[in-house]
Amino acid sequence: MPRSGVRSASSVLSALGLTREDERLYQRLLPLSRSEVATVASALDVEVDDLPGLVAPLVSLEIARIADGRIHVRALMDVVANQIRREAVAAELARDRLVQLSSAISFLTAAATRPRPGEVEDLGVLDGEVSRGGNPLQLLTDLIEESRGDLLWLRPDAWRMPRESAIAQVVAAAIASGRRSRAIYPVRALHEAPDALRARAQAGEQIRVISDLPTGLIVVGSTHAVLPEPLGFADVPRLMIRQRGVVEALTLLFELMWERAAAVPDLDLGVARPELRRFLLQQLAAGARDEQIARTLGISLRTVRRRVAGVLIDLGVDSRFQAGVEAVRRGWL
Repeated sequence: MPRSGVRSASSVLSALGLTREDERLYQRLLPLSRSEVATVASALDVEVDDLPGLVAPLVSLEIARIADGRIHVRALMDVVANQIRREAVAAELARDRLVQLSSAISFLTAAATRPRPGEVEDLGVLDGEVSRGGNPLQLLTDLIEESRGDLLWLRPDAWRMPRESAIAQVVAAAIASGRRSRAIYPVRALHEAPDALRARAQAGEQIRVISDLPTGLIVVGSTHAVLPEPLGFADVPRLMIRQRGVVEALTLLFELMWERAAAVPDLDLGVARPELRRFLLQQLAAGARDEQIARTLGISLRTVRRRVAGVLIDLGVDSRFQAGVEAVRRGWL
């Protein structure tokens, strides 16, 4: 049985939302398809100027159209096929919107998990803020100069910023004062920005590289951390964190990534030739194609293919899949 309030369709056109009068009009127009407007108006016994308004319901559903002085009417099969396509597009848009809305549930859930009044003892708000504006270089300079402890950096593309040379001078001064600075870069930085890395290495910064970095991050001692909000490459808006537990967690994250990253022992000599085997294996395990690997590592396609062949030989395997399995077994990944 049809749902209450839903009118049961009695024909194809009624299923599309047309009234009985519109159906009758369609049946009268179909034999006149491709006829001149004047001929159609005469057959329907209406004025030519009144015809567009009369057929408007059919035009809105793309069942009929008036073009070049003639009226064109679609066959029922074409009408239904076109409507199905339109509904499919609408359904896809609705699906995408529902997926977007579903992502809000986690935020609602997070808000709902707050303790009720009196349930816990409130010791204060988290120490930190989200901000924009100001002079990013001066803010970072002040933060480094007025703080203590080591500097930890995740630098996915920071070398592209115009203030890079000025920041390098601030870091050099901090290192000269006895502080330690460690930075992790994506491996492509060795080819995109060798001078920037060399400048910081010559100042005494320890540098390691990793296949890729999802976000920028600066940890200053055990007291401050700065990262984008939301995570990414941009530095505005920025999230400044002073909450001890969060700073310690970000420090632990950096240390885990530092262990995974590869050293570049020749960087201080300006050569920058790390062992690429680990990066190749990571890319192979991820199913990356040679062209993608070349772009990621910043080397030529020919070099990629030569090095992949060498890795397969070293592992004694015949395929890339086998290389990933064997590399994990040997602890290379």
